[in-house]
Amino acid sequence: MRKLMRIVLLALASVVMALAFMLASFAQDRPTKAKVVYLDQGWSQEDRLRYYYTSQGSAAMSYDIFLNLEAANNQGLFRADENLAKYGFVPQPADSKYNPNGLPIGITNTVVADGRWKGKWIGLTCAACHNGQIEHKGTKISISGGNNTTLDVHAFIEGLDDTLAATAADPQKFARLAEKLGQRDDAGKEALRKRLKEEAAAVHGYRGILAVTPTVVGPGRMDALRLIHNQVQSRWLDIPQNWVAPIAPVKPSFVWNIPQSAWAQWSGVLFDPILRNQGESLGVFARMDLTSKTPKLGLFDSTVDLQGQIASEALLRRLAPPQWPEGVLGKIDREKTAKGAQLFAQNCAGCHSTWPHRWSEPKKQDKRFIENAIVSVNVIGTDPGQFSSPQFESNPTVKTGRMSEYLPAPDTGAAIAPPPVVFQAIQRGIFDKAVAKLKLSDEELVSAHGYRASYPEPPDPIPAIGYKANPAEGMWASPPFLHNGSVPNLYELLLPDNERSKTFFIGREFDPVKVGVDTSGKSGKFLFDTSLVGNSNAGHSFENRPTGKGVIGRLLTEDERWALVEYMKSIPNQSRQIAPFGGPKDPIRAWQDKTFFHVKNPGTYNGAPQLSPASTTKPALAQESINPGEIVTFRRD
Repeated sequence: MRKLMRIVLLALASVVMALAFMLASFAQDRPTKAKVVYLDQGWSQEDRLRYYYTSQGSAAMSYDIFLNLEAANNQGLFRADENLAKYGFVPQPADSKYNPNGLPIGITNTVVADGRWKGKWIGLTCAACHNGQIEHKGTKISISGGNNTTLDVHAFIEGLDDTLAATAADPQKFARLAEKLGQRDDAGKEALRKRLKEEAAAVHGYRGILAVTPTVVGPGRMDALRLIHNQVQSRWLDIPQNWVAPIAPVKPSFVWNIPQSAWAQWSGVLFDPILRNQGESLGVFARMDLTSKTPKLGLFDSTVDLQGQIASEALLRRLAPPQWPEGVLGKIDREKTAKGAQLFAQNCAGCHSTWPHRWSEPKKQDKRFIENAIVSVNVIGTDPGQFSSPQFESNPTVKTGRMSEYLPAPDTGAAIAPPPVVFQAIQRGIFDKAVAKLKLSDEELVSAHGYRASYPEPPDPIPAIGYKANPAEGMWASPPFLHNGSVPNLYELLLPDNERSKTFFIGREFDPVKVGVDTSGKSGKFLFDTSLVGNSNAGHSFENRPTGKGVIGRLLTEDERWALVEYMKSIPNQSRQIAPFGGPKDPIRAWQDKTFFHVKNPGTYNGAPQLSPASTTKPALAQESINPGEIVTFRRD
């Protein structure tokens, strides 16, 4: 018995020490005050503000309570710039039109004009995650549409949960909140207390149930797919058993050239921008009714703001990738760049398109899109965890609840169905209700769907399951690399994967030499461990082995790696290099380009257009193949 007690006490001591280290590390990871440089990406300052603060319908909690909450351990405001910056939010001055209360980028006022959720809410915008800022020697460089490497969503929720709990439990904190909100009589205070408790319970449930992870995710990442699933099919469908553990965190992608691309997200499974953006809003605290008996009684009501999402997408259609600021980050070596350009063409361009890009065959109204390579996980070899999420599950594994009668055949009426079937029914119900309020013209609706097939039209076939190779321009500004942020810089991305860092610190300071995050621990104390679940840095490897199974190219020399790094700095080679939405007048047609990955490897892309007699060449790289319209499931061998 004593031996058992010693083991328990030692385990508890280890946990306490680990937590103390984590808290100390976080406390040291402070943002610095510095001047801000805005790169010319084709947006005006007003465009940037519209993007920062246009609501997508996120309604996390009451606006007035959030603005006036004290921090858990002192009387300073939780929403104070210094406090929110600790979690990675980027402070922004007040603006009378777009940001009257001086909130940081990505936190806005969602106004619901009518219905059960009528009122003002605090919510997240696209820019919370999809807007970057890098720091170098006292200068901050704002990257419109970049990924926010510093935002720690889980830490923010934990801090907000602690703050709400402290305010609800401490009579003096509550009294000061009530005074700020003008609630001085007993009835007003009681109504405020009720609201506070409801919102504290919701945030606590998100922290303690929906977003519970086996490891600390850290800044710049979240398992977006599973968090969306848990919000929609567990919380709002009111079926706790549908919960899944978020175990595959990814970094938010940069979003320039996304509206122009054939596929969005990290996988080639969704091309419709309005449905993609609606799905995002469902995961970041939009409110919805999935339990009422009928739509007439409230089923599919939501706070989703499709108008705001359409407006944000229109802004992104004319956003250029960021050009390397030589005045801040250092001069580019043009001799190395020329060598790097040749190496990129030989080793990288088959997957990662560059200006003026490869374009698809025409879609609606003859619109073309940048054709992305979708590379099988069996080929690219990077962490496959994302493809075990419910969105890729073809077996009936979730309870359907109120959605049962709204499922398409053959699942109509089923008590248990595949998660994608249930989610699509929810998404369609919410979309139909929300879009009906907008009274869009036919042309506006076609544009909102990105000039692609939309229900009830048969969908375009999706590629074989795999990761999308993003266009390469501006990629330098989005470290750490790979979809899960497991490689700290571009230099290491060009190494054999077994030579990469197994652990590294994620710093706020930018490394312009290796092009990535500061790994020294001086500007950030979160330690990324690639041995943990969801954190693998394997794959996308350059080594002297046959391609496939994680190897994508030959072993590079040291000089070749540095030349490629220098080339990646140089693209785009001019500011405002905006890819034309819908394609250029004389496009490079992807499916006639013999260097394109899927042309070189026939049979690796479902739905590839037949522009010439079928090739008899055997595929050089084996990928899974799926049928048009099939729900895909990833299984490890």
